[in-house]
Amino acid sequence: MARSGRGFNSISPAEKVVRYALLLVVLVITVGPFLWQLSTSLKSVSEDVFTQTPTFIPQHPTLSNFAEVAKTIPVWSYAGNSLIVAVLVVLGNAIGATFAGFALAKLRFRGSKLVLGLFLATLILPSEVTIISQYVIVRGLGFADTLIGVALPGAIQMLNVLLMRTAFLSIPADVDAAAIIDGATAWQRLIRIGLPNVRGMLSVVVIFSFIFAWDDFLWPLIVLTDPDKYTLTVGLQYLNGTFSSNPRLIAAGTMIAFLPIVVVFALLQRFFFKGVDAGAIKG
Repeated sequence: MARSGRGFNSISPAEKVVRYALLLVVLVITVGPFLWQLSTSLKSVSEDVFTQTPTFIPQHPTLSNFAEVAKTIPVWSYAGNSLIVAVLVVLGNAIGATFAGFALAKLRFRGSKLVLGLFLATLILPSEVTIISQYVIVRGLGFADTLIGVALPGAIQMLNVLLMRTAFLSIPADVDAAAIIDGATAWQRLIRIGLPNVRGMLSVVVIFSFIFAWDDFLWPLIVLTDPDKYTLTVGLQYLNGTFSSNPRLIAAGTMIAFLPIVVVFALLQRFFFKGVDAGAIKG
């Protein structure tokens, strides 16, 4: 009886076709809207974006829509406010989540399981449930209508703490025990053993924290009342109200808000995809 030339782990041509077809569908769903917005933002006024057969490639590409957005709203001022908030949130999560994750993973103290349980319990509650209490606390601290008040609730996110805890737990216990025998303090174990081996997860925390802070709309809308302190997502709502009939400007504003996310991901993508392998313990 003839045997098939394929092994147990080999993929048949039909399976390859199905996989690539699924990947193509996912690519269209995820990247398609972004490319369409980019195309719309580059279309001139002479092109009809409401036609029944719209064209994907602009016939007369122009950057005038981006200039018009900058003339209509102080987009660069709003972007600066968003950047300040994002930097505060990223620093808070990078430092706070790292310290908390290391403490939960590598330090032994009374009540550690209770603290971990409380962290897990906070993940069950949606943000809308606690947003009123957060505003009361921020206002009581005197940070209402300030960028610090916008950044404060997201400065340390429980999910990031758990991610860092998982990363620290992946470090072999024998390495940590050897450091303790050699007299290393908790701080030395964190700096010399922990951080070099969790760079991949730390980059994930940085990227997710930046995206969360940059894209947040509801919380800045509640906290901020001074238009000069608006973040970019809140400020761009003026485009929807003033130019609701001109999707070119709305698409241009969307691209301006999306560009920093692309830059941050491009800078950290090497650590995002390969950081875990690069930080692995080598014998």
